[in-house]
Amino acid sequence: MDTLKKRWGINSNWQVIIILLVFTVTGSTSVYIAKPVLDFFGITSELGSLIYWTLRIIVIFTLYQFLLVSYGWLFGQYKFFSKFVKKFLGRIGLKFLFT
Repeated sequence: MDTLKKRWGINSNWQVIIILLVFTVTGSTSVYIAKPVLDFFGITSELGSLIYWTLRIIVIFTLYQFLLVSYGWLFGQYKFFSKFVKKFLGRIGLKFLFT
């Protein structure tokens, strides 16, 4: 835990547990919500497996970013997760979204 605390710049073990819980809940929620979102827009697997799964991954990725900050806020870790999302999106070339 000391390695995570040092790497993330946090002080307590409780914060590490909360942050790991937020990551877990966010991942599960984004995967769970992706199918109804695609169904709402009429995107089904009949469209073709490659197209469907590509769109599903894009939806999951987008939902994950929003939910991560939202759940982080609910659990009192907004500052950590907003920096985390900005850093992550910057690394994959989407830094322009925050300038």
